[in-house]
Amino acid sequence: MSAPIVAAARDWVGTPYRHRAALRGVGCDCLGLLAGVWREVTGTEPPALPNYRADWRDGSHAAELQGLAERWLVPREIEPGAVLLFRMGSAALPRHCGIVVADGRFVHAQEGLGVVEGALSEGWRKRVAGVFGFPEGV
Repeated sequence: MSAPIVAAARDWVGTPYRHRAALRGVGCDCLGLLAGVWREVTGTEPPALPNYRADWRDGSHAAELQGLAERWLVPREIEPGAVLLFRMGSAALPRHCGIVVADGRFVHAQEGLGVVEGALSEGWRKRVAGVFGFPEGV
């Protein structure tokens, strides 16, 4: 299933950043990117997204991204199609996510840039807090 996930994630590149949105070409944030790719690949609506604020420094919903991944995704290795969760700043729990599209490359939505494909550099790798994948047959 990784090829359709990779293709869908790359189709989102260039989408503007919009907090809590999930529409390719219109706007999304990192979780909206994941929800949109889920929708496109599976043909179903993704699980309900938690309420969260745009500021990753806000800890009021800190455990929700991790909980969402543990409920709806499956543990996986870093490989194309995998969903990466990232810690940001000094946060212990993940506050950002992206999708691996090639060896050393991932797609994510970044405030100010929108959806971009970038290098999974050592700096990003150090922040990885979890690696998941879409469940089989979803």
